[in-house]
Formats: sequence, structure tokens, C-alpha cells
Amino acid sequence: MKKEFLDYIENLQDRITQKLTQIDGGAKFREDKWERPEGGGGRSRVIENGNVFEKGGVNISAVHGVLPESMKNYFKVSEGNFFACGLSLVIHPKNPMVPTVHANWRYFELYDTAGSLKDSWFGGGQDLTPYYLFEEDARHFHKVCKKSCDAHDQNFHEIYKQKCDDYFWNTHRNEARGIGGLFFDYLRPTDSFTTKNWFDFVTEVGNNFLAAYVPIVEKRKELPYDDQQRKWQEIRRGRYVEFNLIHDKGTLFGLKTNGRIESILMSLPPHVQWHYDFHPNPGSPEAELEDVLKHPKSWIDK
Repeated sequence: MKKEFLDYIENLQDRITQKLTQIDGGAKFREDKWERPEGGGGRSRVIENGNVFEKGGVNISAVHGVLPESMKNYFKVSEGNFFACGLSLVIHPKNPMVPTVHANWRYFELYDTAGSLKDSWFGGGQDLTPYYLFEEDARHFHKVCKKSCDAHDQNFHEIYKQKCDDYFWNTHRNEARGIGGLFFDYLRPTDSFTTKNWFDFVTEVGNNFLAAYVPIVEKRKELPYDDQQRKWQEIRRGRYVEFNLIHDKGTLFGLKTNGRIESILMSLPPHVQWHYDFHPNPGSPEAELEDVLKHPKSWIDK
């Protein structure tokens, strides 16, 4: 499974970066291959200052070694080794009418000191962070998410959409980071769902990522915007940064396992603003977005 999933994310990285490069039409992804002293490495691809994408990263990694002390406490084990591989991406478009998107698909194995496999699971998901709310875009994104879920279990979308809303919640702001999507973790084999079944589900979501995001980019990338709308985008980006540095488990895992800092922090946008006690004007499009972020909703008609 390690090799099968690693082969998959290498191919998926190629497909995603090729399509985003085509859409941008200007900048190209810079690739860095790196090695982790404790074991493993990765391939980071970053795009900056493009026609459409101000900054974005599509990274894969496969790392292994002794579980750090902090992670032993987290997983409640006294000794052990680990293997982790995954693809993580964050895309920050230039135009505030185009949403930021994040996605991650990963696989983890935990071993005892003799090298025997003790535990394994999949995780991941994808979520959308708009700056201006276009309801048809939100519905499209969630419709594709639901289609991916329904191919495996009719209950998955409702479950993992709720988990996404719960996870990407900026508790110190009492608001969501975005309008959600899917979030799943610790997908372990059961009597009814094998490791291969989970692999098929996670890769289904990954295979449909471009279908969820690209039509939105193509529809909004040429829309006009002004300096005030750009300011709002950068203020909202600040909330994105706050979540990633305070709450995100992936960021914390990377930092605690001596991950590559450039790859971990590639999720941060290049231009961000913080204003003291800033509030949008009541009834404005900015206030409309803020209201949805404080009160997450379903985007699928039942």
C-alpha cells in the first residue's frame, strides 16, 4: 500500500500542476526535490506571481523514521517507527473573486520496534475559502465532493462535510476558515471496509479535485476588482494564516517531525493584512460572506 499510494500521489501531482500551469498561462511551477536527514524526502512544486495564481504549492512527501517524543504522546505509544506520505496543496489566486483552495490526501503507518505493522490509516480532504460568495460556485464544489463520496457510501458526504466544518473552525474568531468541503482522518480497515476500499475512496476524491475547482477559477479569473476588494481579500487571508499556524494538525506534525520548513509554510499567502477591530459594512457582500462563515450551511439541496 505504501508504494501504491506513493505512485498515486506522484501521478496526481503531475496532473494538478500541469492543469494549473495551463490555466495560469504565465508562471510555471518551480520544483525542489529534498531529502529528510532522518529518512525519506519529497518533491515540492511552487508557483508564484502568475497571471492567475499569486502563490500556490503542490507538494508530495514520503518520510519515515523513529516517532518523535511529542508524537509518541499524541499517538499514546511508548516506542515505535512511522511512515507517512501524502500530497498537500494550497492555491492562492490573485483575483479576490477566485477562492483559495486547500487539499490533502495522505497515508500513515505505525510500527513497533521490531518493525511489525501495528496501525495504518488514510486521511485528507479538500475545502474552499472564498473572499466573495458566489453561491453557484459553493454548490458546484460541494456537488463534486458529494459525487466522490456517493460512489462509495451514500452517508459519507454528510459525515465528512460536517467533520470539515468542525475541523476548519477558527475557535478564537468563532468562525469558519471557509465554506468547507470534506475532511476525513483515521480511515482504518474494518469488517466492511478494507484498506483497499479506503484507498479507492481517497483516490476518488483526489481524482475529482480538478473538476471541483477548475471550473470556478475559469469562471471568475477575469472578473474586475478594485483596491478595496483586494484589501478585503488580504484581511481574510490573515484569518487563513491564523488557522494554519494555530490550529492545523498537518502544520504541527511537520514541525514536530523536523519537516522541511519551506514546504510546510508554502501554504502562507504572500500579501496579508491585519486591521484592528475591522468589520465590513452591514449589508455588503463582505458582510454576507462573514455571516456564512459564522453560520456554516449545507450547499446540497436535499
